[in-house]
Amino acid sequence: MSKLSEEDYRSIPLNATLALAALVVIIAGMKVGADLLVPLLLATFIAVVCTSPVQWLHGWGLSLRASVFTTLLVLLACLSLIGVLVVNSFGTFIEALPDIESRLYEHYWNLLNTMAAHGLAINPDQLGELFNMEEDESWVPKIIGELGNLFMQGGIIGLLAIFMLFETLNFRQKVSLALENPAPSLRRFGEFSLTLKRYLAVKTMISLVTAVLVWLSCVIVGVDFPLLWGVLAFALNFIPNIGSALAAIPPVILLLVSQDGGAFQALLLASAYLIINFVLGNLIEPRVMGQALGLSTFVAFLSLVVWGWIFGPAGMLLSVVLTMTLKIALDSHPQTRWIARLLGPGKRRLKHAKASDAKLPPWEQEK
Repeated sequence: MSKLSEEDYRSIPLNATLALAALVVIIAGMKVGADLLVPLLLATFIAVVCTSPVQWLHGWGLSLRASVFTTLLVLLACLSLIGVLVVNSFGTFIEALPDIESRLYEHYWNLLNTMAAHGLAINPDQLGELFNMEEDESWVPKIIGELGNLFMQGGIIGLLAIFMLFETLNFRQKVSLALENPAPSLRRFGEFSLTLKRYLAVKTMISLVTAVLVWLSCVIVGVDFPLLWGVLAFALNFIPNIGSALAAIPPVILLLVSQDGGAFQALLLASAYLIINFVLGNLIEPRVMGQALGLSTFVAFLSLVVWGWIFGPAGMLLSVVLTMTLKIALDSHPQTRWIARLLGPGKRRLKHAKASDAKLPPWEQEK
């Protein structure tokens, strides 16, 4: 290996400064264009997940276009069924909101009186604004408006995902025509795509199992709107560290203030949430996914803060997915592989990951 010259050493601070300035410009551009980038990112991840069943159907003899149409029809049927059930459950939840709000208001004043009896005086005018039932403006129309906006964004994301999925049919041919030597780029893209699909598939299945177990726990304990809390657990399971806790707050509070519930039932439901997320998130998911696809605890939490600041709540949902995509992309190129290793777990975990990857089938092992 040749030694660096004095001129090369002098250019290192300049290159680092330029790289930092470029990073600041890119982050500022992503924050400004968040309304455009979030649907594109969601559609891209959905299209990446759908390529696996398309390839599986194509392996059974269907043409690529027939495989795409079949995958889209099955996905549309499943989403429509879940959407109808969730909308019905959400409509019932909206109807029950005034009664829930009155019970929360009653428990709120009982809590203030109890704290005042023990010498803890709190100004009720400041906290009472959160549960003020005499205001003309209600937050129920705001929820309905946000729900309508969510359905509109979902339609746009769905159309983008469909077009992207059809675009992948001749992606390799386009790259071959665009580059003089497409083999290295196609190889790196293949490694990146395979690892990303594996990560998204495992994360989606873990979130789906979490949603089913949460729904079943809510049904057994007796909390209202179990399907709504299951869908919420599925979505928030993509948020690292705090997503599971956020998903447990609404049903636990609802069960705590409901007439048929109480402190014991709420504690039982909270324990069920804790057990489900501990077993799936800390025991099963690392073994199925492999620690090589993991992030260090600090990087996972930092990604939550950074992507949440850039893209808002959607960035918090996509924080681990976006960071894992960046890590996989960095790991697919020799010159940036060291950055991917800094984002990953420690040396001991990497050895465990290589041992677990050796047990994978050949098409999932790293090339």
